[in-house]
Amino acid sequence: MKRYFLPILLLLSVLTACDDTLSSSLTRHTVSFAVNLPDEIEPESAINGRITFRNVSTGAETVGTPEETVTLIPGLYDFAYQATALLATGAETTLRFTRNSVNIRGDITLTVNPFSYIESNDLIIAEIFFAGTLNPSGISYSGDDYIKLYNNTDDVIYADGLALVESKFSTTQKYDYTPDIMDEAVTVDAIYVIPGSGCEHPVKPGEYLLLADTGIDHTRLNPYSFNLEHADFEWYDVSTSPAHLDIDSPTVPNLDKWYCYTHSYFMLHNRGFKAYGLARIAVEKDEYLRDYKYDYEYTVVTDAGSFPMSGTAYKIPNDWVVDMVNCSLKASYVWVVCAPMLDMGWTSCGEIDKDKDRFFHSVRRKLLYLNQYGNPVFKDTNNSTADFNRDCVASEIELAGSVMDATGTCCTCITYDGLTPIAQ
Repeated sequence: MKRYFLPILLLLSVLTACDDTLSSSLTRHTVSFAVNLPDEIEPESAINGRITFRNVSTGAETVGTPEETVTLIPGLYDFAYQATALLATGAETTLRFTRNSVNIRGDITLTVNPFSYIESNDLIIAEIFFAGTLNPSGISYSGDDYIKLYNNTDDVIYADGLALVESKFSTTQKYDYTPDIMDEAVTVDAIYVIPGSGCEHPVKPGEYLLLADTGIDHTRLNPYSFNLEHADFEWYDVSTSPAHLDIDSPTVPNLDKWYCYTHSYFMLHNRGFKAYGLARIAVEKDEYLRDYKYDYEYTVVTDAGSFPMSGTAYKIPNDWVVDMVNCSLKASYVWVVCAPMLDMGWTSCGEIDKDKDRFFHSVRRKLLYLNQYGNPVFKDTNNSTADFNRDCVASEIELAGSVMDATGTCCTCITYDGLTPIAQ
């Protein structure tokens, strides 16, 4: 952590009917700060610093900047620090820190460990459950994978038109694709869009939106799974392969399928070798499918020689992307398949390819704090390595109290982010 000191004297005016003599006789104490910035933030890039003390007893607030010299009278205070800064990618982030019931009884130095996140005006990916579950015989079960979205803002967000996308390229295998469009767009092989005219699917602050593979009660097929009949939407595919038909849930509405590479049915990569994102596509479906194809070439080099290859996918301009999460594996990771401005890192379940410990687990976004309304605020710095907890018990398993490992043990703890318990 980078440490620097901001000497700050905070002055709180007495907001009572006391006369000037009484006011001047009150003891005041000096408060200074030791601010430990996150490693990715250079001190000179932290600007527009603001500090706020709120007296717990009177409700009176004192607002200042790190450059001001003020003092506080004795009492309990809720403290907040906020500043803006630039990440190495050029993206702007907000630095925040809060501490409640600070007891001012003398001159003190407060240690401030601010966290950073990108201010977003749209939904973010809160969780990806791609690993699936096992049945009692230890055989992998598919169809209960899902992605949870979350409103991390203070405003209602309408999910209508928001697209869920999967990257075409794998984080575990890299070729020199030409033309290279990564600085301009994400290459995708699946696009499923939330239907609606614009005001049909409001997501309130602090609410989730659950997108499921198959919105059924999976315990009917696998007692070690859980029920997804309450999902908000599912991705459903009309299969052209009679041997591999998808299930259309009667209780969960379908996403609008714009494109998918498969001729049977789509599911998340169950070892997490892809990136998943959210986008607001700025053109109509027909225009997009006509004008946003991406034809590319690459060369596969083996002991037997070099083999020219080509492919076709679709591209999502980076300006349309509202969130991106790269998934991979420690033992197999090669590269991040989008521009660093969208995601600088990656997250995972399991250590090695086909790791059996990955089942029943997901990647979940880290909790920063609970806001004044009691809603979780999650970390979002466009770096999935820093923003996500890996190898977490899936939240739907926690909520259902269903099986959480291969031995059939049921989950008894509900958390915000896979680590922080929710008080019951």
